[in-house]
Amino acid sequence: MALSRTRTTRTAKPAAPKASPAKNGGTTLQATKAAQTRGRLIEATVRCLVKHGYANTTTPRVAEEAGLSRGAMMHHFENGAALIKATIIELHEKRLRAFRRAAEKPEEHDVDTLVEVYWAQVQKPAFIAFHELAVAARTDKDLGAILFPLQEEFRERFNAQADALFPEWRDAPAQFDMAMNLSQTILEGMAIAVQTGAMDKAKVPAMLTHLENQIRALMPWHKGVAVS
Repeated sequence: MALSRTRTTRTAKPAAPKASPAKNGGTTLQATKAAQTRGRLIEATVRCLVKHGYANTTTPRVAEEAGLSRGAMMHHFENGAALIKATIIELHEKRLRAFRRAAEKPEEHDVDTLVEVYWAQVQKPAFIAFHELAVAARTDKDLGAILFPLQEEFRERFNAQADALFPEWRDAPAQFDMAMNLSQTILEGMAIAVQTGAMDKAKVPAMLTHLENQIRALMPWHKGVAVS
């Protein structure tokens, strides 16, 4: 909408009345309810992605899953692209929060615990939903235009958070980078393989143990120590 350029005579305006505490409280309550509704829609999108896949996750289906009318949904997200973008952002935030919770406890910096926590994360619906989006983005240019920049931003934040949470690796950045990439690639790859039937779930424990030993071998303060 173009702004009008018509000149008008300026007159003194009375001071705007101060918002009453009741009004402020109402505004806060409204904002809270709006955030809760947006959260319901994002969670409904995740459930639809898990149950129906990306191709069959439509705005009417998401609205139905959330228990809202499509009109109510469009009040919070103007279109499907806006909803998918918000969902990807929330999936990234969940992953960062989970990683932070697991890593910020010094007593849980042992390799076995961290690998087990990561493995538990990739069993959850959030990972399945994100994998659906990642695969679809390979051939869907519109989805790729949303997802790929967010992925780049996520990697930067994830790496910065990892550096802050694991100061003991600070003198070995190359080994730390390898340990992180190895963990992500193997654990996420195994999760996909188990989901698609390409890998027997009974083989997972041995694979986790092998990964833990590989990470220990990368620890610079473990050099010269035999790895079982």
